[in-house]
Amino acid sequence: MTVTLADVAARAQVSPATVSRVLNGNYPVAASTRERVLRAVDELDYVLNGPASSLAAATSDLVGILVNDIADPFFGIMAGAAQSAIGEGASGRAGGEKLAVVCNTGGSPERELTYLTLLQRQRAAAVILTGGSLELPEHMAAVAAKLTKLADAGTRVVLCGRPPVAGDASAAALTFGNRAGARRLTEHLLGLGHRRIGYVAGPADRTTTRERLEGHREAMAGAGLAEGAEVLTVHGSYDRRSGYDATLELLRREPSLTAVVAANDTVALGACAALRDRGLSIPGDVSVAGFDDLPFSLDAVPALTTVRLPLHEAGARAGRLAMGTEAAPPGGIATIAGELMVRDSTAPPRG
Repeated sequence: MTVTLADVAARAQVSPATVSRVLNGNYPVAASTRERVLRAVDELDYVLNGPASSLAAATSDLVGILVNDIADPFFGIMAGAAQSAIGEGASGRAGGEKLAVVCNTGGSPERELTYLTLLQRQRAAAVILTGGSLELPEHMAAVAAKLTKLADAGTRVVLCGRPPVAGDASAAALTFGNRAGARRLTEHLLGLGHRRIGYVAGPADRTTTRERLEGHREAMAGAGLAEGAEVLTVHGSYDRRSGYDATLELLRREPSLTAVVAANDTVALGACAALRDRGLSIPGDVSVAGFDDLPFSLDAVPALTTVRLPLHEAGARAGRLAMGTEAAPPGGIATIAGELMVRDSTAPPRG
C-alpha cells in the first residue's frame, strides 16, 4: 500500500502541513519536530512525489551539471566537486537534498540546448555549465535566451570556467584566467631562451581556445615574434591524438623547433609522444608545456610544466553558488587565476 503524507503526519503526531514544511525545507521548524518527521519518513519508507511537489513549488530538487566530456579530468574534477558541494549539509533523509545530474554534451551545441530545455521543463533548482563555450553567434544567443528563461523561473544559473553570457546578467560566472596563464607560460619559455615555439591550439570556435591562444600570442608579440607565432599554430581537438598529429605538423613547418606549448595537458602528452617517435628528447631537444595541471601531469615523464587551474575548488564553489549557500561574487563575476608550475619538461634550448 502506498504511504501518504497523511500517514507520515499521523506517525509523527504533527499536521500534514508540518510534514510538508520539513520535506520542502522552505519554512522554519523546531529541531525536535523535524527529527520526529524524518524518523517517521524513514520508518514508513515514504517517498516524496517529486513531479507533483515541483508543480507546487517554484523549482524541483534537480540540479543539472553540463559538461563537455565527463571522461576528461578537466570536466570530471569540476563536476565531482560541484556534486559534493551540492550534497553538503543534506540529511540524506528527504530533508532538502538535491539530485545532481551530470549532462554530457559531447561538445554538441544541439545537445547543450536540449539539456537546458529538459532542465527547464523539470523546473531545475539550479544549472551549472562548465568549461568554455562555443563562439557561434546563433548558439550564444540561443543559450543566453534559455538561461534567462531558467533564471526567470527561479533556477539558479552558475557558469564554471566559462565566460559570462552576453545579455544575461542573472548567472554567476566563475571564469578562469586563461589569457594571463597562457601568457605567463610562454613568457617562461621565452625567458629560457626559446624563440622557435610551436603552439597546439584547441578547436578554433571555443572561448577557452581563443583566450589561451591570445595569451600566447601576446607573449610572443612582446618578444617581437608575433608573425612566427601565427605561422607556428595548429588547431585540433583537446585530446592526445590531436597533440600528436599537430606536433608532427609543427615539426614539418619548423624542423628546428625548440619548444611546444599545448592547449591542455592531454594534448601535451600527445606532443611528447610525437617528439619521442621522431627520436627527440624532452626537454633536451624540445621543451613541452601544457595547461590545467591535471592529476597525471606531475607523474608524466618528464613531469609536465603547466598552468595549474584550481578545478576542484572552482567546482565546489559553483556547487555552493548553485545551492545558495555562498553569496554571488561582486558584479556576478569572479576570475580565478592560474599558477605556473615549472617542472622538468622545459629547459633552455641547446646551443
